[in-house]
Formats: sequence, structure tokens, C-alpha cells
Amino acid sequence: MIKTIIVDDEYNAREFLEKLLTRYFPDKFLVLDKCESVDDAIPSIEKFNPELVFLDIQMPNKNGFQLFKELSKVNFEVIFTTAHSEFAIDAIKCSALDYLLKPINYIDLLETVKKYDEKQHKASQEEKLKLLLENIDTGGSEFNRIALPTENGFELLKTNAILYCEADSNYCKIVCLNGRNITLSKTLKYVEELLPSSIFQRIHKTYLVNLNYVIRFNKTNELLVELSNGESLPVSVRKKEEFINAILQKK
Repeated sequence: MIKTIIVDDEYNAREFLEKLLTRYFPDKFLVLDKCESVDDAIPSIEKFNPELVFLDIQMPNKNGFQLFKELSKVNFEVIFTTAHSEFAIDAIKCSALDYLLKPINYIDLLETVKKYDEKQHKASQEEKLKLLLENIDTGGSEFNRIALPTENGFELLKTNAILYCEADSNYCKIVCLNGRNITLSKTLKYVEELLPSSIFQRIHKTYLVNLNYVIRFNKTNELLVELSNGESLPVSVRKKEEFINAILQKK
């Protein structure tokens, strides 16, 4: 649900807008607070950290625009509410999402909500693109970070912090240099494709290792590689030659 605060000096206007949101978008908006002035809104915004603020422009003492001058940061979307259409130009200059003319009706509110959803989707796509670009080699050097998908988004991890990756059915365990283990609901192949092949080598159907941390290869009896943390991992016969060539090339 979208965490929302309503700021309007008129009690009836605050209540009416909340009823519109509750009635037509029952599972979309969570109204955290209703404030009657800029002075009331500032501590409320700092406390609740809303995603969206419906902000009346004309209010006694301080108008809605004054809110931006008194906040240290604005990390939420704004929809201005006003009875005067001429304020729309000023609202656009303040980079507001949109403005609603009073009395607010369902049709206008629906259009504004659609704009909000479109803008959030675009922001999400831009963030994904940013993460992608951060994993692309743009200066002739190797990738230095990998974006790991999580339930809430992505976690950025330096590739050189990864010791090895281990397959477990449709899951992948990433073993880090500091001893931390990260389990992803992704296959080893998925992770392998994100990592630079010149540094990470598949030594077995189950293991992908960071060549920087291989300190020994034992080819007597069973094929094993020893890593810098003391662990030994098996090398499959099929991967032996490819692994040796990668190590020699790395050196």
C-alpha cells in the first residue's frame, strides 16, 4: 500500500479525500496522517516517511509551497490540491506529480493515480537499468559488482567478495570471502552468466569458483582445488582441462 499523508487546512476537505481513497482504492492507499498546516505536516512527514503527499496550496500562514523550503529533503511524490487552476503552473515548476482541482472528483483522482503508477513503474525500470549498467564493463576493466535479486529488490555485492558459488537444485549458494553465505532462488547458471568468465570458472556441475582465491590444484587420486579459506572443492574430469587452461591464462 502507498503510504500517504493529506495536508489541507479544511477539515471537510481532508475527510472527503480520505473517503475517496478508501472507497475507490481500498487496498492501494494507507493514510498515515491528516495535517491542517505546513507546521503540522513537517514533523508528520519526518515521522512517517510517506511515499505520497496530497498537499493543499492555499493555507493560512504558510502555503503548500513553503513546505519544500522547510524540509531538509523531499523523497516523496506530491499531488497538489487547489481550488484555483492558475496554481497548476507553479505546481509543475515544483515537479509535482500532478494537481487536483477542488472539489475533487473520482474521475480526476483516478487519472492522477494512473499517473502515479506509471511514474513508479518508470522509476522501477530506470533503477533496473542503473543496476544493469553498474554490472557492465564500460572502461576495459572487469565487472566489479553483481546485482543479486532479493524479495525486495537487489543487493549489490562486489565480485571479488565472492569465493565460490554452489548449485543446489534451483537454488544457488554464494559463499563470500568473509564467511557469509547468501542463498538465492536462482540457478547456478543464472549467477554464472552475471559474473565475468575471466575470473569465475566452472569446475564442476555444482561449483563455480573465483580463480583469484584458488591456491592449489591436486590431481592425484581425486581432482581437487584448494581455496584460500582452506576449503577443497572437486573438479570434474570433463572440466579439468578447461580449468587448468583458465588457471594458466590467469597467471
